[in-house]
Amino acid sequence: MSSVVDQQSIAGRGDRFVADFETRVRTGGMTGPAWLRDVQAAAMAHFAQTGFPTTREEDWRFTPIAPIASTAFIGAERLHVRPEQLGAHTFGTEAAAELVFVNGVFAPELSRRGGAADGFTAGSLADLLQRDPDRLEGILTRVADPTASPFTALNTAFLSDGAYVEVAPGAIVDRPVHVLFFSTVSGAPQVSHPRLVFIAGEHSECRLIETYAGPAPQVYFTNAVSEFIVGDRAIVDHYKVQRESTAGYHVASMQLRTGRQSVFASHALTFGGALVRNDIGAVLAGEGGDTTLNGLYIADHSQLVDTHTTIDHALPHNASHEVYKGILGGRSRAVFNGKIIVRPDAQKTDAKQTNKALLLSDYAEINTKPQLEIFADDVKCTHGATVGQLDEEMVFYLRARGLGVHDARALLIRGFAGDITNRIRIEPLRERVDELLIAQIPKDAART
Repeated sequence: MSSVVDQQSIAGRGDRFVADFETRVRTGGMTGPAWLRDVQAAAMAHFAQTGFPTTREEDWRFTPIAPIASTAFIGAERLHVRPEQLGAHTFGTEAAAELVFVNGVFAPELSRRGGAADGFTAGSLADLLQRDPDRLEGILTRVADPTASPFTALNTAFLSDGAYVEVAPGAIVDRPVHVLFFSTVSGAPQVSHPRLVFIAGEHSECRLIETYAGPAPQVYFTNAVSEFIVGDRAIVDHYKVQRESTAGYHVASMQLRTGRQSVFASHALTFGGALVRNDIGAVLAGEGGDTTLNGLYIADHSQLVDTHTTIDHALPHNASHEVYKGILGGRSRAVFNGKIIVRPDAQKTDAKQTNKALLLSDYAEINTKPQLEIFADDVKCTHGATVGQLDEEMVFYLRARGLGVHDARALLIRGFAGDITNRIRIEPLRERVDELLIAQIPKDAART
């Protein structure tokens, strides 16, 4: 762990972001309605006061962000990207709409938008703020509080564009909506602050794929925030696919608020990034809902993947389910902190949480901390965490039936991950994730 002096230095390295913000304000670079500029100024004031988090803080104890804080990132440029560069990340006509953002800026020439005639609206936040500047007042930051995290504060302060998806009440969107945030650099390391605002109207149904990607071995920093507002009796199936550069940094906050009898399922699939932090928070603010937060991550070499989840049962008769699985090779590290909160009024809560990690190397590590905070008495809550290695007897059994050592281990790893991948209800995505899983099985899996 770094010394106190080092930690204080890290906390102060946000000064360059503060200076950049002040320059933009002074030169007229901050656009948008007055209410948004006020929100941005308040967010930056909060970041200036707190600075970057350090390992002295409990939530960041195992995740030093010195590589991010010490890098002189510049604001991302809108670079030209050819469609063929995105081929491995897009879904084309299989998606009802596909929004592509390059370094956080909407790329209309690479996108297909959705309109009201399709039962949903999908487009650019910057366009919406220009056409209807008051549409998002009271909505933006309603779920993702800028004071909750220095990184959320930074994203809010530098918000200039992002994705906006709204499903009309009663609408059923048959094909998935895809939002792709693609990062690329031409020189110095760059930072982008992508934002996603998703609103599902009452009785609506929608599937959403949220992808983050970039070419290796480029160095960049993606600081993302996603806000989900799910109306009463709405059904939302969400997938986040993270395929950042192996030298890139990815810090993301996904915040969710559900309505009465709503059904929300999210599956986070993490394959890239040198340092990855995912903060996921769900407030179950309506009675009788069902919420699922699942995740699968695979890491190798010196990758660090940190996941913090909080499911807040605010009202009664809600169910939540959470299964997170990790596959770690090399000298990679993972952190999982899952918290379930049951408020005093949240009687008849049913909450289940499971975290499992598969270590393929003697040097891989995971720190796991399941938490329950229960303030009601008529509830059913369970949590558990297990860490283990491949069963060598099963490997021997498969090898005795003709499989090579790599194929035997790969088969067992696929079986371990299948509890998550088999829940993907979009077939093209499930096939793509299975291919990624096989391609990125850590080299340790082939050891003899």
